[in-house]
Amino acid sequence: MNSIILQTATRALVALILLFSVYMLLRGHNHPGGGFIGGLIAAAGFTLFAMAWGTAAARRALRIDPGKLAALGVLLAGISGAVAALLGQAPFTGQWLFLGAAEGDKGLPISTILVFDIGVYLSVVGAVLALVFALEEDA
Repeated sequence: MNSIILQTATRALVALILLFSVYMLLRGHNHPGGGFIGGLIAAAGFTLFAMAWGTAAARRALRIDPGKLAALGVLLAGISGAVAALLGQAPFTGQWLFLGAAEGDKGLPISTILVFDIGVYLSVVGAVLALVFALEEDA
């Protein structure tokens, strides 16, 4: 689509959409959101970019093949689930690591739940964009 209005608006909108998708990813632990919804929002941003600038430009902006991104996400989610199994607990049981913990301060909590959500996020972005790019390139 060769619309100068769409191309101009897309430059600002895609950045906001991607920022909102990361917010939804990080917000999802205790509230609605998470990896799946954040991934769908990010894929919508790249789809808008592909509509305005073309699929080749969207692929360059993504910087990684969507199929490889989906595979990386599945691998990351699987590894986060295997950590608990390796520690003798049920798979996908949440494990916590507190970075910078000191006496009286818990530090920065990092969990396998967040890693799983990031894996789901990457899987959804990769799978949806692989489908969208294939449909767009065939049209």
